[in-house]
Amino acid sequence: MLRSGEKIILQEDCAEDKLKNGILTLTNQRIIFEKTEGRMATLSKKTGDIVLDIPLKNVAFVESQGFIIAKVVIGVGEKIYKFGVLSTGKWAKTIKAQVTSVNKSE
Repeated sequence: MLRSGEKIILQEDCAEDKLKNGILTLTNQRIIFEKTEGRMATLSKKTGDIVLDIPLKNVAFVESQGFIIAKVVIGVGEKIYKFGVLSTGKWAKTIKAQVTSVNKSE
């Protein structure tokens, strides 16, 4: 899953409004979302396909939205993704820092 020189910065089991449940991963190069399938009978989760693989240079904006049901919102071109992570402020701040870092190095 990780490319050469790539490091995981943040990773969390969460849900996206349209893509549903999965694992959101922020690396120093991209944002990845892998679908998961849970089984209540065995309380296990199976990771599925990677449904999002966004290079950080393609991220247009990142913000934290909401109060009671908070989401980290990521804009990529015409698409907007809303992830229900635990610490939306931390995610938004960390993603912004990584995007800035990638844009400076180019």
